[in-house]
Amino acid sequence: MQQQEQKPLTPEQQAELQQQEIQWQRECFQNAQKHLAEKGIMPKTLLEKESRFLAPLCALWKFKAQNGKSYWVITGRLPTDHAEASAAKDARDAMRYFSLQWQLKADQIITAGARDKTQADFANLLINRAHGLYEMHENEQLWAKEPDLKISVINL
Repeated sequence: MQQQEQKPLTPEQQAELQQQEIQWQRECFQNAQKHLAEKGIMPKTLLEKESRFLAPLCALWKFKAQNGKSYWVITGRLPTDHAEASAAKDARDAMRYFSLQWQLKADQIITAGARDKTQADFANLLINRAHGLYEMHENEQLWAKEPDLKISVINL
């Protein structure tokens, strides 16, 4: 297969792409807040400088909660999950943490004998996403720049 040369985006296409990314960040942010709330954790402040966005794959959010603890939350095209901030020193480390946790969860599901297709599919999804997260964790280029948060929601 031949690779086609990519044409530069028109200003209109760039603006549309930027709007899509803003919308994606908003949705991920809302999903992160909802996930924490469902777990009984009420977010208070978003720690913007420590959060990372790898649109359209995943976002890693760091929140300070009303209980005084901080949490990492991962959202995007993968299961939404959270961990106390003490589990990882930064977003990159949090990505590796979730990767390893998902591999362990998948192993537990498989070892226990997935009782139905839904459990087996979920275990396979966790394995697949865990591998993808680890590959992103290892990719130096993804971690070279500061986050570019396009939504203005800092204090919740």
